[in-house]
Formats: sequence, C-alpha cells, structure tokens
Amino acid sequence: MQNQNQNQMQGGTQMPQNMTNQGMDVNRGAHELFDAHEVIGCLIGILEQYKLYDQNIQDPQLKSILQRQSAFMTQMYNTIVDSFHTGQDPQVPTQQYKMQESNDVKYGMNPGQPKQPKQSVSELTDECYSSFMLGHTKSAASALAMAAAEINNPVLRRVIADSVPNAIEMSYELFLYQNKNGYYQVPELSAQDTSMMLQQYGKAPQQGMQH
Repeated sequence: MQNQNQNQMQGGTQMPQNMTNQGMDVNRGAHELFDAHEVIGCLIGILEQYKLYDQNIQDPQLKSILQRQSAFMTQMYNTIVDSFHTGQDPQVPTQQYKMQESNDVKYGMNPGQPKQPKQSVSELTDECYSSFMLGHTKSAASALAMAAAEINNPVLRRVIADSVPNAIEMSYELFLYQNKNGYYQVPELSAQDTSMMLQQYGKAPQQGMQH
C-alpha cells in the first residue's frame, strides 16, 4: 500500500514507473544525455557571447538582429530544457524564427584590403561581431542536427530536431546582413560555366513510388 501511494501523483492519477516524484523521466541513455548537455551548453554559450557583443555593436540594425535572436534563443533554450527534464511535451512548444532581412543577395567580388586578425578588442568592428554571431548560429545548427539524430526520447528528439530550422534561419539572416554590407562577398562563375554546372545532372527514375 505504501509503494502504491508513492507511485501516485496528486489527484489520484497513477504516475508512470519511469517518472520520479519530481516529474522527470529517468529512462534515458547515456549518449542521449551527453548530446543534450552539449546542445544546451552550446545555447548557453551563444546567449552569453551575445551579451558581450550587444554592448559593443554600433549598427542599430545588427543590434536589433542580435536582440531578436537572443530573445528567441532564450525561449528555445527554455523549451529544450523543459523537455530534457521531463521527457514530455514542453510547456511552451517550439516556435518559428522569422527573420526580417530581405532575401536579396549581392553577387560578385569587390577589391579590398587583405584581412588579418585584430590585435586588440578596440579594433573589433560590426563586421567582426556579425561574423562571430554567424559562426555561433551555424555551430548551433550542426550541434542540434547531430543530437537530434541520436536522441532516444521521442519528444526531446522532436523538440531538438524542430529547432534546427530556426538556427539555420538565424544563420541565413546574418549571412544576408553581412552580404548587404560587403562583409560576405559571393563570387560568381561566368554565365556559360554556370549554365554548364546547372545541366550536369538529370533526374533519376523513381521505383516503388505510389502515384
């Protein structure tokens, strides 16, 4: 009788045996826990780095991007931690990040001075900070995708997998910002070479597909 009472939640609802009294799912694989820790640590690192950049960025547009991404990633972090703790659906489901940059890309290269590492913090510019941010969000996209492929708990796996497109969208937003400002140039092939490259592949016949 005592054991039965210990396995009951308030209101008389039977608590699953794989849940602790704190509502945490304890049936987790070690690899899953390590991957989740890596993803969560990655997000903490980005949020902390963004705090440093925020006070040094000069361009209001870049500062706005940073603050919107920081607010979104904070909710992303909380949603992942919620599912990580319980193995259940989070209180706030995964949201969709929507960038505000246009999708127009500038093509071609313009001459400029060769780049080299800055020698002091005072030399860091908005080009540097936007590059740092892009590196962080791209790393997050990779970490989330790798973890999602190896998470055992189906709910946590879905939450992490659904976060991948958001990290990609944030990366693309930063790429567009850099491209517009000439920080990230996109070289082009000649029209003839581009056409030849586009014609290199044909579609394969599909087998076993129902129409």
